[in-house]
Amino acid sequence: MVDPAGFLTHHMATHIVAMNVVAPLVILTWRWAARSRPGIASPRSIMPAATIQMALLWAWHLPGPMASAFTTPGGEALMHVSLFAAAMWFWASIINEAEAARLRSLIALAFTGKLFCLLGALLTFAPRALYARAAEIRFGSPVPAEVLLPDQQLAGLLMLVACPLVYVAAGVFMAARWLHDIEKRAA
Repeated sequence: MVDPAGFLTHHMATHIVAMNVVAPLVILTWRWAARSRPGIASPRSIMPAATIQMALLWAWHLPGPMASAFTTPGGEALMHVSLFAAAMWFWASIINEAEAARLRSLIALAFTGKLFCLLGALLTFAPRALYARAAEIRFGSPVPAEVLLPDQQLAGLLMLVACPLVYVAAGVFMAARWLHDIEKRAA
């Protein structure tokens, strides 16, 4: 049997890197390479993109859907691809419309960051392992709670550390540019 220790931490680290590092870097690179707006987002898409991203993140991380992702052939890949696609839409909306819809972008960053943190807190402070069935399906036999709970807590802690850094940093950068533009116009 493959060692189940760390499977949730690895799973969450994959999401964090894909959704909060790779997706914004792809959008920034695409935008830089095109030297113009790629046209895949509009100010009206910011809140729907944020809502879809959060709905998918929370839905996939409920115990039932998480177990189903490991039961269904291609389920885990579908989870990762759908979350990455939602993150691409979210970051495209934020980055492409950072100047045209600044307030909406800042609200979306705050909304998304808070809900990432909430899920991270739930995983970190849950009194029991939430993904026992998912681990059993993935590894073919029951996994002791003494193995799953610390792994789940570490996965949640990763979210509590990494996700706010990304969303707060993006929000601070956007707010600083906004204030700089206001000062320029005033002068």
